[in-house]
Amino acid sequence: MELPDGLTSRPLEARDARAVFEVMAAQEMADLGMVEIEEADIVGDWGRPSFDVGDSTVGVFDGDRLVAYAEISGHDRGDAALDPAMRGRGIGTALALWMQDKVRSRGGSVIGMPVPEGSPGDRLLEELGYRVRWTSWVLKLPAGATIVERPLPDGYAVRAAEPAEYPAVHTVAEDAFLEWSEREREPYEDFIAQITGRPGFEPWQLRVVVDGAGEVVGVAHVTLALTEDERPPEAYVARLAVRRDQRHRGLAQALMVDAFAVAREHGAESSCLSTDSRTGALGLYEKVGMEVTSVWVNRAIDL
Repeated sequence: MELPDGLTSRPLEARDARAVFEVMAAQEMADLGMVEIEEADIVGDWGRPSFDVGDSTVGVFDGDRLVAYAEISGHDRGDAALDPAMRGRGIGTALALWMQDKVRSRGGSVIGMPVPEGSPGDRLLEELGYRVRWTSWVLKLPAGATIVERPLPDGYAVRAAEPAEYPAVHTVAEDAFLEWSEREREPYEDFIAQITGRPGFEPWQLRVVVDGAGEVVGVAHVTLALTEDERPPEAYVARLAVRRDQRHRGLAQALMVDAFAVAREHGAESSCLSTDSRTGALGLYEKVGMEVTSVWVNRAIDL
């Protein structure tokens, strides 16, 4: 990597997750005025059996301090972050070129990454020739607000998933997301590592709707975003999916109501989730009272 004098780079290790979180949090605070990432998100993602931390990451250091990082996750997805105090020195461009080279070396033909719309990262990628693939929104249900419940059809029930149902949860979620997501099917081992292997996981966080025969037909994964001050945690619905043949019965809304309610029972005062333009679900979430708090674009370039 071509870096300014005095800076060095190396592959990262699992022990660097905390430093990566701090850089990402600093960038989000500068760009969004809030921090949406959690250290547990990084630990969970890096814990996937298919993810080789050393071969898929790079860190930029000023002495012993991490000031920037990048990673390649999957065949065409990248992430990067830069300490706002280090902007304007060519580090972001160096990270983008590293990601391009890494994907080329793996036989890939495109690389993209999410950035806050209008942020310095967004402007840099546009200047480098990256196009917008899709837009994403983070939505929040304000503290004290509730989503109107929709009764489940007769015989259906919503509850915590049982461990024996985890493979069925994976099937329902992946089948739903692959209807619009252009990627390979995520192995069960990677899927479950991001859930049960995520620091702080408790069984109540994985929710399901089952039909009269006891089959899993809808799933939701809710986490608690723990803050580092005295503020109550915020609930985040990381996955929400309903089997294709079971849609238009109110199951997704029932899962949201359940996820937010059970998170509130565990101390959360507000709840949020994200969606993107490929799903067509933005209007649904706004209709039930959720409000957009940040807008992201996924920019990509053909290699």
